[in-house]
Amino acid sequence: MSDRFLGNPAGPAKPGEPARPPYLSGHYAPVAVESTVWGLTVHGSLPPELTGRYLRNGHNPPPGVVPSHWFKGSGMVHGLRLCEGRAEWYRNRWVRTPALHDAEAAANGKGAAAGGGGPAAGDGGADAGDGGADAGDGGADDLTASVAGTHVIEHAGRILALQEANLPYELTPELATVGAYDFGGKLNRAMTAHPKEDPVTGELHFFSYSPLPPHLVHYVASRDGHIVREETIEGAGPSLMHDFGLTERHVVWLDLPVVFDPAERSGIPYRWSDGYRPRIGIMPRTGPPRVTWCEVEPGALLHIANAYEDPAGRVVIEGPRYDRTAWETSWKWWTGAPGHAAVPLVGSLHHRWVLDPASGSAREEPLDDLVTEFPTINDSVLGRPSRYAYAVAFPGSGLEEYALVKYDAATGARQMAPTGPGRMPGEAVFVPAAGGGDGYAGEAPGDRGGSEDDGYLLTIVSDLRRDASELIVLDARDITAAPIATVELPHRVPAGIHGSWIPDLPDAATGP
Repeated sequence: MSDRFLGNPAGPAKPGEPARPPYLSGHYAPVAVESTVWGLTVHGSLPPELTGRYLRNGHNPPPGVVPSHWFKGSGMVHGLRLCEGRAEWYRNRWVRTPALHDAEAAANGKGAAAGGGGPAAGDGGADAGDGGADAGDGGADDLTASVAGTHVIEHAGRILALQEANLPYELTPELATVGAYDFGGKLNRAMTAHPKEDPVTGELHFFSYSPLPPHLVHYVASRDGHIVREETIEGAGPSLMHDFGLTERHVVWLDLPVVFDPAERSGIPYRWSDGYRPRIGIMPRTGPPRVTWCEVEPGALLHIANAYEDPAGRVVIEGPRYDRTAWETSWKWWTGAPGHAAVPLVGSLHHRWVLDPASGSAREEPLDDLVTEFPTINDSVLGRPSRYAYAVAFPGSGLEEYALVKYDAATGARQMAPTGPGRMPGEAVFVPAAGGGDGYAGEAPGDRGGSEDDGYLLTIVSDLRRDASELIVLDARDITAAPIATVELPHRVPAGIHGSWIPDLPDAATGP
């Protein structure tokens, strides 16, 4: 085991100290050490097909730094290498960006953001994490000044840590930082943290959004990592567009009523606006970038579970929807504002929109009353009709503890798997089982039946009572059953944001 200590972890505030914001406390308290640990203890049996890396990103400011917003904390990637039933290693690394350097300098009294006597506040890097507010070029003035703390993906053999106001950062399979990645000089704007890889073509669709024109630019990278399409989307507005949808034939844009507002002083300059007309745009994937905008009820959507065409050609979207009260209440937690709730999410409810690109009409309906976020699916049906979605359920609406939930769109049923008092699961990443099908209509079933939910859910659970964490592996067909396997981690892992399962990579990356 090797550790790199960088100070003391964030425990309870000492008498006389100001209370720490909620995103630096409890499940979200950052760790102050980078570790590498070999030969992890496994309880149960890891399926042998789980051979690869589970990586998860999240915000973990260095000691002494207090960002002004949850989303502005420096990114740290936690990873486990699994191989044929063994848990070979765990390691965690900060993504080493100029924003991390600035934050560390400020905490040590060497940077412009350092304050006298107290923790460095509100920077997370001079220009990072602001949703592109500092420039009309799709991101901050320095596109490399990323906190890189939202997501981590693999495409064309490259591992990329993402945060939507800046360029992606490439990592090695051992989580060392390679540097900012611009697709061989072809990307000169910020990149979303939620790109979509088409499971059939292997293309990577992504976008850049900005509060200043052009507000929205769409990109497509080929299977081998080359940008082959770049187009400005006319008619989009200065809204906070964290995610988008991809169907077999369309791209789905979210132009909803959380919009750029320089009066917002948290470092993420967006606020709810009752005067902004909420719309969802439907754009064909081929041909000119012509968008049909469908007006919808006022609501915010950070994450789309899936989007697809139904047999009538309408586009169906599902995900956790916020009304104004839910958004503004959650925002208080994200900024540590007085009167914030005890949990980071309030009132985000599973919802469905059905949009008709022929008529421009829309209808929508609530699907559940649980407070949920971080939806996932079996990515082999991304953009195609899907039956199952998974999410993290937060305390509220009668639920007293955190849980994982599975939704069945065909029957309306749900399964719920509470993780226990003092325990919080993260986003559940789906991994297909060996021999299983992908759920497409007409496909021959695999050895285990071939259903869409034939696979495993991987999630890291934070346990405050034991001051510990573990990776749990669930059978996605029945998440209420006991875990198939549990991997003990060497220390508590803070609750994070998004992650990916990356099967063993080829020796060399492709693309520019």
